[in-house]
Formats: sequence, C-alpha cells, structure tokens
Amino acid sequence: MFFRQSGIRHTDYVADSCLFRIPADRNLVLACLLLALVAPLVLPVYHLNSYLLPWLIWTAAALGLNLVIGWAGQLHLGYAALMAVGAYTSVHAARFGLPWELAFLLGGLLAAAIGSLFAFAALRVKGLYLALTTLALQFVMDWVLSHSPWLTGGSHASLQAPTLKLLGLPVTSEAGRYYVALAWCVLVTVFLLNLRRTGLGRALVAVREKDYAAAILGVNSFWFKIVAFATSAFIAGISGAVLVVTYYFLVTPEQFTVAVSIQLLAMVIVGGLASIIGTYLGVLLILLAPGLINMLFGQITGVLGIRLAPETFAHIPSAVYGALVIAFLIIEPLGLGRIWRNIRDYLLVWPFDQIKK
Repeated sequence: MFFRQSGIRHTDYVADSCLFRIPADRNLVLACLLLALVAPLVLPVYHLNSYLLPWLIWTAAALGLNLVIGWAGQLHLGYAALMAVGAYTSVHAARFGLPWELAFLLGGLLAAAIGSLFAFAALRVKGLYLALTTLALQFVMDWVLSHSPWLTGGSHASLQAPTLKLLGLPVTSEAGRYYVALAWCVLVTVFLLNLRRTGLGRALVAVREKDYAAAILGVNSFWFKIVAFATSAFIAGISGAVLVVTYYFLVTPEQFTVAVSIQLLAMVIVGGLASIIGTYLGVLLILLAPGLINMLFGQITGVLGIRLAPETFAHIPSAVYGALVIAFLIIEPLGLGRIWRNIRDYLLVWPFDQIKK
C-alpha cells in the first residue's frame, strides 16, 4: 500500500519526465539519505569505517563505470587505471601545495583526458574487441605505475597522502571523512538520476542500442562516445582520489590493478546495467558479502562444534559467496536492480492483483 500511482498519468511531458513519478520513491530516497546523515551518530566507528565508508566510495566509482557500460553500452576493463590517475594526480597536487578542492578537480580532469583515449578505441572496435583494448590499456597503465619511480616511488613503494583539508579546515575525524565520501556519492547519484531525463542520456541509450541507427536519426555517436568515456573517467579520477584520502591514506600501484577493474565490472553486472539502485546493491554484495559470509560461517562452525582445516575454512566461504552471486544472476539475469524493480512493481498493484476475474 506504500507505492501508489492513482489518477490520470502521462498527460504532459513535464510530469512524465519528473525525477520521482511516485511520491513513495521520493520518500524512500529521503529516508535513506536521513539514515546516511545520522549514521556517524549511532554506529560504532568500526562499522562506519569498515562497511559504510568503502561502500559509498566504491558505489560512486561503480556508478561512473555504469555510465559508460550501462548507458553508452561500451565495455570497459581499464577503469581502475583511471582511478589510479586521479589518485596519484590529486596526491601529488596536494603535496605540491594546491588546495584539495583543486587537487580533486585536477585529478578528475587528467583522468578524463586519458579516459578519452579509450573512446578513440571504441570508435574502431566494439564488443569483446573493445573490452580487450581497454584491458590492454589497463596493463599499460599498470606497467607505467610500476616503472615510474618519479611518480609512484617504485612498484612496491607507497605515497603518503597529505591531510585532507576542505575550505581550509582539516578533516581528520572518521565522521568527517565519511561525510566527504557521502557527499561525493550523493553528487554522482544526483547527476546520473538527472542524466536519464536529459537529451544526453537518451542519446547515450540510442548509441548503446544501435549506433548506426542513432547516426541515421542525427545522433553523433563519435561525440557521445567521447563524452561518455570522458565523464566516466572524470568520476573515476575523483573517486580514486577520495578512496585514497579518506580510506587508504596512501596510494600504491597494487591498489588499482586489473583485478580491481574486474571487481568493478562485477559490481555493475550483478547490480544491473543502467540501474542506479542496482549499482548500490551490486557494490554491497560484491564488496561486503565476502566478509559477512566469512564471519557468519565462523560463527556457525563454532556453534556446531565443527573443526575444519585452515585451508578448508578459508575456501568454503569463498565458494558460498560465488554460489550466491551465481544464484542471483540465475534468478534475475538483469541484476539486483531488476529484482528491486519487480518488488516495487508488485507493490504498485497489491492487493488488487489478488482479485481474480
């Protein structure tokens, strides 16, 4: 009974393109935002830093990847490399003396410039060929980071991030760093929510469905692919910088390897392509589920008195986690976002769908 859409709908374009067509959607978003704002006041510091903070940062990064994959339909396996560009650029800019506001912006802009190179590859190849091309660029970036001591200090060196300062005020508390990550995640979410209603968003969808047909309709696929890759890379650059300055506190080449790119791709696919709520759920499953399953499995074996070898104990939770991901994709190949939408659509007509003719 919470989701209702009564009256005559779709009578004008403005009402049909509003951000929240159903008041319950708006109320749910406001409730989640309120819970996020009060989380540092009610949750222990451990849960704040170990669960909510990384969830927000990786969600912002996954939303940027979903922009180029879900909206523009371009496979991307080099997203972690762009996060590394933003992280290293921002840290070096801050160490040089620039304010962190400008350091974030500089990191995003340089990542966008390099990310645009991926777009030129997308103009010539597509599908799996594009995926391999972006994967090759990821390996190139990994090699550059490992063999550039002047940039990273070496393959096994770490670069300490300066203290985060915003508007001249140092952000040293756990709650302060959490609110920085929350603000960035909310900003990216609002941007993508509005992107769906704009001409740019519809043009990206047209390119995703069939770029040749879009070109016939007057959509310049060359331009919109560049815009998609550059915007996604900009989000990746700032997300990488936020990740380093609020969570890791130092940056190393090992933090942004190809495994991270594959993990981000899994977050997007499991969550659902072009689904914002699905991205949140996908990141929650991929990022936090392994630790929770491991903890739950340890408690169950302790209660039942089961003794397992350390190797077995280490691998069984991973197997359960993999089976859980497969089960979700079998139940709904379109991702967790589609499962949420199915539940929402069911609530739209409940209990009247129970009335048989």
